[in-house]
Amino acid sequence: MSATAVKPKTESFVSTTNACKLCKPLGATLVFKGIEGGVPYLHGSQGCATYMRRYIISHFREPMDIASSSLGEKQAIYGGGPNLKKGLLTVMDKYEAGMIGVATTCLTETIGDDVPGILKEFRKEFSDLDMAPVVNVATPSFSGTHMEGFTAAVRAVVDQLATGHAATKAVNCFPGFVSCEDIRHLKDVFDGFGLSATILPDYSETLDGPAVDEYEKITSGGTPVADIKAMGGAPASFEFGATLSDPGEAATAGGLLQSRFGVALHRLGLPIGLRQSDEFFKSLEAVSCMPTPRRHALERGRLLDAFVDGHKYVSQKRCVIYGEEDLIVGLTSFMAEIGVVPVLVAGGGKSGRLEKAVHAACEGLVPEMPEVADGVDFYDIADRARELAPDFFLGHSKGYRLARELSIPLIRVGFPIHDRFGGQRVRHLCYLGAQELLDRVVNAMIEKKQTDSDIGYGYI
Repeated sequence: MSATAVKPKTESFVSTTNACKLCKPLGATLVFKGIEGGVPYLHGSQGCATYMRRYIISHFREPMDIASSSLGEKQAIYGGGPNLKKGLLTVMDKYEAGMIGVATTCLTETIGDDVPGILKEFRKEFSDLDMAPVVNVATPSFSGTHMEGFTAAVRAVVDQLATGHAATKAVNCFPGFVSCEDIRHLKDVFDGFGLSATILPDYSETLDGPAVDEYEKITSGGTPVADIKAMGGAPASFEFGATLSDPGEAATAGGLLQSRFGVALHRLGLPIGLRQSDEFFKSLEAVSCMPTPRRHALERGRLLDAFVDGHKYVSQKRCVIYGEEDLIVGLTSFMAEIGVVPVLVAGGGKSGRLEKAVHAACEGLVPEMPEVADGVDFYDIADRARELAPDFFLGHSKGYRLARELSIPLIRVGFPIHDRFGGQRVRHLCYLGAQELLDRVVNAMIEKKQTDSDIGYGYI
């Protein structure tokens, strides 16, 4: 089945109702927050920074500083260059930043500020100062999603900082927008194979850090800038994403390192579920030249056993999956593996690669391909979900009102999760992530059956 089953909006209907995506510079700020000493800087109005702080803080439950050029009506007419330069000097002075990541907003993209040119002038004017690296990325929200901003920022960091001057033993990993717990787990997996890995970005501590006695201007943790500079000398890169541009186009960090420095690229879908995790572990075996460690083999075995145990609770249940594209591709594949029927897979992005990626991920697992809809909002999703009558939703918190209306469980994954606690610690990746997600799905079905029962079941 294809996207045609979702009713198209009429030509006169142009608004977005509860978007199934977030804004492009928000994705970039998360990347910059995942670099050691990194300070995200929005070249735009103060309101954009405030909006993003609200979303990020509600999910991660951590302080989130985002510097801003604070442009007003005057700068919208005459340009924001002076504000950008003044703001950068302030950030360097007050924060002692190790790196500043400048992302543009709709305002500065619309008025046409030449940010690379302004930064070139800035470096020339203040060449006598010992300045931190400044990376810039164009992130107009009117042309993309938070995930496109995230991917563009990772590429910009690599493009502007990485060199191939010296060989290094550390492999590169570009995991995409995964949870803090996922990043910590990836480090553990790489370590198990004896591989040192430079993960970009790494916000596992900066956005989920321990309580500290002394206030830190910039939270500890993040990918060291020195390690990013060495990425061009790595023996291999791992890059997760089923809807990313072709590696040959060098539109992603992994593709760029491959074309510029000849770094071998292992492009994989997000390792969610059994099949995609197997592909990841096979690649690790090839790069490390060692078999999968026993503890991960045991995790895989326990997952298979749980598939058998949980099958009677989830088989033929129908689900709607929504969110950012790469995540929902992985989740759809996983649901198909455990016998759930994904009836609708919906995302707010418009990459044009979602349907193909979903079909590839589900090949051989389902008798009929799920309906796929891209570029949609929750107005579209609600309209179709009411007709499809799913048993549960799988996605972030923005689907809560619809799940409540339909009286079905919402299993929260992805970003943002702002109506539950611990969203940053939800694990999705590899065998352990699949195990935890399976447990949540099975328990949600059991709880729903208990809740709807007039009798009440003590044993199910």
